[in-house]
Amino acid sequence: MSDGHEHNGHENVPSRQRRRFPGISSRAYEHPADRSALVALRKLSGFDTVFKALSGLLPERSLRLLFLSDSVRVSDQQFANLNDMLRDACYILDLEKVPPMYVNQDPVPNAMCIGLDEPIIVVTTGLVELLDEEEMRAVIGHEVGHALSGHSVYRTILLFLTSLAVRVAWIPLGNLAIMAIVTALREWFRKSELSADRAGLLVGQDLQSSMRGLMKLAGGHHLHEMNVDAFLKQAEEYEAGGDLRDSVLKILNVLPRSHPFTTVRAAELKKWAQTRDYQRIMDGHYPRRTEDKDTSVTDSFRESASHYADHVKSSKDPLMKLVTDIAGGAGDLGGRVRRGFGGFTGTGTTTTSTPKDEPRRDHTDDTDDQGSGS
Repeated sequence: MSDGHEHNGHENVPSRQRRRFPGISSRAYEHPADRSALVALRKLSGFDTVFKALSGLLPERSLRLLFLSDSVRVSDQQFANLNDMLRDACYILDLEKVPPMYVNQDPVPNAMCIGLDEPIIVVTTGLVELLDEEEMRAVIGHEVGHALSGHSVYRTILLFLTSLAVRVAWIPLGNLAIMAIVTALREWFRKSELSADRAGLLVGQDLQSSMRGLMKLAGGHHLHEMNVDAFLKQAEEYEAGGDLRDSVLKILNVLPRSHPFTTVRAAELKKWAQTRDYQRIMDGHYPRRTEDKDTSVTDSFRESASHYADHVKSSKDPLMKLVTDIAGGAGDLGGRVRRGFGGFTGTGTTTTSTPKDEPRRDHTDDTDDQGSGS
């Protein structure tokens, strides 16, 4: 990697040979749900103007000053190894301007890419101390992927709105309105994390390192006590285990999170690494940024819908199976729902009524009880 990149801060990148992706569009690695949302937003007339105006209301300048004054900026003089990885990641993904990167004193392993006008990357000391070099390379690639996709804009807005929701919690309905937006943004952002995991793999080009990094985020630095295959089996058990009650609990557990669960991220990344799409990128066949303006919003949404339909059909989750049954016009739906919830006890209903009516009343009563219990 010594050919012609002595510009834009890309000099002195590590010597290990990795494939580079000149002009790559973020569409190459974005999750279908993430990509469709981004394509629609990029096509929206006046989108850039609105967010530049909004930047005056958001505490972005304050955040930049905070990190500048109370964190360590990565450079050739400070955390030089991280600086090399950052330049390497930007070179591989052909990000023209290397974003500023800071190391923040925080024992909790974390990293983020924020900023409306220009992205900045922040990693915590907990993360730096937890990961080895190749695992850290995947994380930095993950954050550079966020920058290339433009995710930093929405992450900054999400941080602002989450903070605002706390401030207006005393206003009737005000908090509910903002939290509705925050919930929608979190759902999108969870998909954007899957996109960035893929970018991290394109940068590190070592699936095992990416898997180890995710496993360490879940279980700490005791790598000798953990096993990647066993970790991935947890994801299978999580998806397929339990009944409909567990499916509902999964949804409730993930709603307040900005990131998918770690085992799910690992399983999704391994699945993508085995696809033809990934291999085509590694072979040099991928969409270019120059083609982004010609991207069809309709096609992107169609691809996203197709992905979700395939996911529902192939999912082992009890709720997804029930959705598939409903779509397929399965008979005895009430019975399936009862079995999915582990059966009804003490409802006082009889089984002599027609299967059209009584099971439906049982299902309604049970879900109401389940909802109130949560």
